[in-house]
Amino acid sequence: MTHPKLLGVSGALRSGSTNRKLMREAARLFGDSDFTEANLHLPLYDGDLEQAEGIPTAVQTLADQISAADAVVISGPEYNKMISGVLKNALDWVSRVPGGVWRDKPLALMCAAGGRAGGETSYHTMRHAMAPFRAHLIAGPAILVAGSQNEFDDDGRLNSEVYTKAVTELMTQLRAAIKSA
Repeated sequence: MTHPKLLGVSGALRSGSTNRKLMREAARLFGDSDFTEANLHLPLYDGDLEQAEGIPTAVQTLADQISAADAVVISGPEYNKMISGVLKNALDWVSRVPGGVWRDKPLALMCAAGGRAGGETSYHTMRHAMAPFRAHLIAGPAILVAGSQNEFDDDGRLNSEVYTKAVTELMTQLRAAIKSA
């Protein structure tokens, strides 16, 4: 596959978030692809809403994007030692869409956080949150960008050669997982 479809998911809604920057850096380092950014501006999951109105259009769009993608990159922040509510809400909604869109989907996870652990707790929580979906989770390297507010230049590129090398390695493995799928 020479031109794969890559979906990027940022667990932070803020346009200038370091997780959005990290997701875009991952896409750049992934190389040639049709890259799409997911929109997680979704209603809060509500079983009554689902029963009354069905799956919201924005949720179905996200599920369709996951299904159509050859691979997915999720970059999530750590809020109070946990994944963001935005990301958890999206996972909950997508789990309600028939078809199991995550099943066997090559998936890379990463975190950027202001603290010195780089979102380590959130990273492991994301791995745990993805377990029921049975995605093809790339084992590593673990990307945990610590002090993330200082790790990107004005163009949104990683400053550190160490982080750039690690993200490149993860994206190389993600691309290889597409070929083996």
